[in-house]
Amino acid sequence: MKKPLTIPRGKAAALFVDLQEEHRRDPRYLVEGYETILANAARLQEAARGLAAPVVHCAYIVDLASARPFHPVTAEGTSAFSDKDDPLTALCPETGPAGSEDLLIKTEASAFGDGRLEPLLRGRGVEWLFVSGVWTEACVDATVKDAVARGFHVTLVKDACGSGTAAMHRTGILNLANRLYGGAVVDTGQACRLLRGETVDVWMIEGSVPLRYETGTIDALYREL
Repeated sequence: MKKPLTIPRGKAAALFVDLQEEHRRDPRYLVEGYETILANAARLQEAARGLAAPVVHCAYIVDLASARPFHPVTAEGTSAFSDKDDPLTALCPETGPAGSEDLLIKTEASAFGDGRLEPLLRGRGVEWLFVSGVWTEACVDATVKDAVARGFHVTLVKDACGSGTAAMHRTGILNLANRLYGGAVVDTGQACRLLRGETVDVWMIEGSVPLRYETGTIDALYREL
């Protein structure tokens, strides 16, 4: 499944999904290994900025007045997560926007949901989208699938994503890898090299649903990506 990949300079952007304080400070929504994920995301941002590649940030903030049906609420009547009045919805400062970088506030899982992201990327000539963020099986999953459906090549940076547990994250990555047509799964080091225009051997899908995992094989398959 490993193939050489080269991404043309000027055709890539980096997207950071929901790297917010609640995932390290709210006991209900802690992400396992979040400090490492943030460090890897910051490294990816530094590489993109050094090459003048677009860096786009998203934050999930919920206003119950416009929330979808069945949205979970607390006993106090506020959103069960990412409530608009909760200061923990703030982006983590070490991975937040620098200068004039775009910050899109979203009210649903996918960063493409309200229609603003696609024209922003198209207007900058983006064909390849490096994706980092949380939670892997939720907002990252929805964003990646929407990106592929819109014709973007997705480079999924597996060690710059995370979820509530390692098992949730790794199965989320494997499920995405099984349907990542036109894209690749990489780690942060490979992502930085690809941004620089280097040719890198990366995992790319062949055929349909090649990763048939069992409980005991999840970790080994994840490492092989």
